[in-house]
Amino acid sequence: MKRPTIADLARAAGVSVSTVDRVLNGRDPVRRERAEKVLATAQAIGFRAEQAIRQRVTEERPARTFGFLLQREKGAFYRGVAEALKREVEAAPAIRGRFRVEFLEDLTPAFVADRIAALAKTVDALSVVAADHPRVAQAIEQAAGRGVPVIALISDLTAPLRAGYVGLDNWKVGRTAAWAVAHMARAGGRVAILVGSHRYLCQDVAEMSFRSYMREHAPGFGVMESVTTFEDPGYAYENTLDLIRRTPDLAALWVAGGGIEGVVQAIADAGAAERLVTIGRDLTEDTRAGLLDGTIRLVLSHPMRAMAAAVVEAMVTATGGSSGFQQVLLPFELWTAENV
Repeated sequence: MKRPTIADLARAAGVSVSTVDRVLNGRDPVRRERAEKVLATAQAIGFRAEQAIRQRVTEERPARTFGFLLQREKGAFYRGVAEALKREVEAAPAIRGRFRVEFLEDLTPAFVADRIAALAKTVDALSVVAADHPRVAQAIEQAAGRGVPVIALISDLTAPLRAGYVGLDNWKVGRTAAWAVAHMARAGGRVAILVGSHRYLCQDVAEMSFRSYMREHAPGFGVMESVTTFEDPGYAYENTLDLIRRTPDLAALWVAGGGIEGVVQAIADAGAAERLVTIGRDLTEDTRAGLLDGTIRLVLSHPMRAMAAAVVEAMVTATGGSSGFQQVLLPFELWTAENV
């Protein structure tokens, strides 16, 4: 079979022979989109010098180091987030991406602010999962002053100089959780909400919208004051167990924040799985197991791959000269025991 020629490649890519020659030999600059098209076509038709074109196009991509500050590494969810982000950074077609991640064991605002400041000195763009606080906003402002855009991931922030937000529409998340409780739990029971911290805007909004729906559509339920887990499975376990024992008419739990591993264990130890409707966030090994054994009825989850791709694309855009605020609201996934 005859090997494709430069003329064949040019024709298939819809460009001139001289354009292919410039891409292949680097004689003159070629627009990135056009060079990428030539590369994709070369791969598709089996052009003999496809590797040479790939090397040339890759060399012309700007090198970018993207940093990520995530929550505790021992949480399965954030380990999964890190893996997805690493794949997307290294595969980003517009850059030669380098990936840096730091997991935060200390979640106090002062420590988080210090880590933002330190990491911003070593990266081209930064994405953070953090509680909202003036110290965090100040660190983001300082990073922006250095020319390092900072994008809020999963939980938005109020820092005026953040470069964007990538995550869910948490108003819809909370109302969807409330809809599930209203349709699954026994009427007249009490409903508890567990949050890691109200300084995580994603959780605060999800709690407010949950209460809004219950007021409008399920007034027969009694929604209790929220219970704090501090994003820690140990605290979540103790507080959930205490809640179950002192609330005999408890009908449902909405776990809007972290620590759901402890919640699941407390429900199991209390023997309360059958009488409680528990709605959780994010599909992990623990929540999958909870769905399968009936401890959890529904999980509202971030679409991991789409979220990672969206935040990396936003960081590429922010480091490419765009100064506008980028907001990407992702559709959330619904998981039950029947579709995990």
